[in-house]
Amino acid sequence: MKTVKLNNKQLYAQAVNSKVTDILKLKENYPNLLVKKMKNIHKIINNSDKPKPKIKITTKGPLQKQIIVLMDNNNKTRFMASFSSHITNLNRTLKNIKLNIVIDYIHPEQNGITIVTNQVVSSSDLRVIENYVKNVNDINSENIEASISLNLNHT
Repeated sequence: MKTVKLNNKQLYAQAVNSKVTDILKLKENYPNLLVKKMKNIHKIINNSDKPKPKIKITTKGPLQKQIIVLMDNNNKTRFMASFSSHITNLNRTLKNIKLNIVIDYIHPEQNGITIVTNQVVSSSDLRVIENYVKNVNDINSENIEASISLNLNHT
């Protein structure tokens, strides 16, 4: 009969971090079992895997990567019909005037659209984006207003 070798005089109870009686039962039933295997079996039986830590991601203050453009439903429908070309044109416009901001995506909302950028939006960035939206063909520019999102926490 073979005996189980323990590293550095390690006890079975220390090897599996559990109750001694549970470990002794495993040892009685499987005398040739290695400590590492015993630990894995015991984890499976007792479901003692630690849950992964939950990471909370929040920002303090407004989430300034979102630009809210208020507009009526007709304007929103017309604008969103070709939103991918608007993203391309907006990014080209921003690049041409040497701004480092990039439009990631545009999302329709109940009262308009939300434009999400890669970084915090400055007031000059906001004016350029608002002017672009107002100058799109088939859009009534009188009822369009852009502002930085006022979300206080975003998770």
